[in-house]
Amino acid sequence: MNGARVLLVVSGGIAAYKAAALTSTLVQKGASVDVILTADAERFIAPLTFAALTARPVYSSLWDAPERIPHIRLVREAEVAIVAPATANIIAKLRAGIADDLATTALLAARIPVLIAPAMNAAMYENEVTVENIATLKARGYEMIEPDSGFLAEREHGVGRLASEERLLEAIEGARARRRSLLGKRVLITAGPSQEPFDPVRFIGNASTGATGIALADEAARRGAEVTLLLGPTLLAPPYGVRTERFATAQELLDLALRESREIDLTIAAAAVADWRPSERSAEKRKKSDETLHVDLERTPDVLAAIAAAGGSKCIVGFAAETNDHEAHAREKMERKSLDAIVVNDVRAGAGFGLQENGLVLLVRSGARIDLGRASKRTLAGRLFDALEPLLKERT
Repeated sequence: MNGARVLLVVSGGIAAYKAAALTSTLVQKGASVDVILTADAERFIAPLTFAALTARPVYSSLWDAPERIPHIRLVREAEVAIVAPATANIIAKLRAGIADDLATTALLAARIPVLIAPAMNAAMYENEVTVENIATLKARGYEMIEPDSGFLAEREHGVGRLASEERLLEAIEGARARRRSLLGKRVLITAGPSQEPFDPVRFIGNASTGATGIALADEAARRGAEVTLLLGPTLLAPPYGVRTERFATAQELLDLALRESREIDLTIAAAAVADWRPSERSAEKRKKSDETLHVDLERTPDVLAAIAAAGGSKCIVGFAAETNDHEAHAREKMERKSLDAIVVNDVRAGAGFGLQENGLVLLVRSGARIDLGRASKRTLAGRLFDALEPLLKERT
């Protein structure tokens, strides 16, 4: 923890006093801690307590040192933010994107790992609204530190006690480790569909939105990698701070990939590239008629095989979007294209293209099989990198 830069947000619950003990331990371990108190938190514990523990100013208002723009500066200077305790109120605000004080404004601006440690009465924690709010924040990439069960402030027993200090410290250290795990690594990710035109307004394509590849690029950047994203036609925005190059056709992607894949530590080919394209492209829009239209197709270039053959990437991971015999087809593709690993992506109804959730399995050339489960694409991106990092360490 020595040298860690932590932003602690304390909201207004009885467990606010435990945040002071957490702050003391962090400081003793060598961390630099900035503290934001909500207005309600100040009813439970005074700012002076945290100022004495951290030897730093304590913030509670957007108008504290406004010339320094605290809601931006505090999250830019920190490695990790933790909300402890997190009340049902601040959880609901984060879910809705409400930014009506320094705490919520800073958290909305955060591009660092944000840990949420709920603490409230069991009835509030188990209410379906809170359950839904927490699930939504998890899907967006917030990390939840589940509360403990035990004696509550209302002299009841149940779930809702702030997680133990040991668990909070482990979560902070884990977030810091993930943020640094790809530091110094160069990562290339392809994402989105290709579009193969046969006239100026029509094309052959697929339903991919690029969401999985975008989530992977964002996760790699959060872990400290230098990321290049090759992104096909999509309405989704690329991650903040990630260098992005656009392509439309498979040939354009191939040209970009061969240019960008030199001296790359890890390539993840998540793009859904069309396998065929019209052999001829009309310069003018084909007019509708009663006659049957016949279009001759030819194979598009095999982008992934070309990247592997070029040898510029130390570790290459492909994707296999399958509807049947998933793993058998994926293993054959992995061997045929000389990949280090392949991710099996089930694109049957209810999963895959255009949906928020997916189910993934990682197959490694050594024979290992890692079931990443079914979850949001943001969550799966984290699980995939957790699984790939040991393989990347071997290759690099």
